Amino acid sequence: MTTWPAGQGGQRGRTPVRATAYASDDSARQRPGTPVASSHPEPPTELDGPLELDPGDWRARDVYFLMTGLVIPRPIAWVSTRSADGVRNLAPHSYFQAVSNDPPHVVFASTGVKDTLRNVRETGEFVVNLVSADLVEPMNFTATDFPPGEDEFTWAGLTETAAHRVAAPRVAEAHAHLECELRQEVAVGNGNLVIAEVVHVHVAPDLWREGRIDPEAYDPVCRLAGTSYATLGEVFKLPRPSWERDVRGTGPGEAIPRRD
Repeated sequence: MTTWPAGQGGQRGRTPVRATAYASDDSARQRPGTPVASSHPEPPTELDGPLELDPGDWRARDVYFLMTGLVIPRPIAWVSTRSADGVRNLAPHSYFQAVSNDPPHVVFASTGVKDTLRNVRETGEFVVNLVSADLVEPMNFTATDFPPGEDEFTWAGLTETAAHRVAAPRVAEAHAHLECELRQEVAVGNGNLVIAEVVHVHVAPDLWREGRIDPEAYDPVCRLAGTSYATLGEVFKLPRPSWERDVRGTGPGEAIPRRD
């Protein structure tokens, strides 16, 4: 695992701090209960009973479709980078999430080592361009397996605009951007987790309502499994209950907030 010191994510030619990575040890892992045999040796066409699975019993590709079908919806990090030689790159990553807000950090995962990860390793910085519905087609196009050195901005007809804190370019057509500096890289299975601090945020006025991001104006696109995407659909609110104000003194289930 490689750790970049805080405040040095955008500096070139620096030496990373090494941090200890703890690999899983199957011999030391204790699992409660009796092991359950997998119910199906491969993905069935239909299920006539519950699926029980030890992931090691299926091919990696089949487990991929299972996991990406269950862990949905997934936000999309449309990551723009620039190599040390100045070559632009733009690619979507749906293993993506915010993991901290003080200071703000995000994480995305690269399956294998591709241009995005190579550029982040070289420069220590990138931009997450947030994907709204009006950009889903060019975003999807930039997932093409372009040869190294091809410019996805040009191929997708997108416009570069300069970032404020990092050398990586922003997608001008995107309505919001997170400028990021690398803090850690962690190898997990066949993925490489990129953990980065958000050092600058840009939000277009049309996404802002009453002091916050308006999700309906934002209209984000999420990734499902395979070639499927989705938009928000119905938006509803549920208040978060307080023990002292709402729950103490009630019976089981009585204080659960209900949808309108």
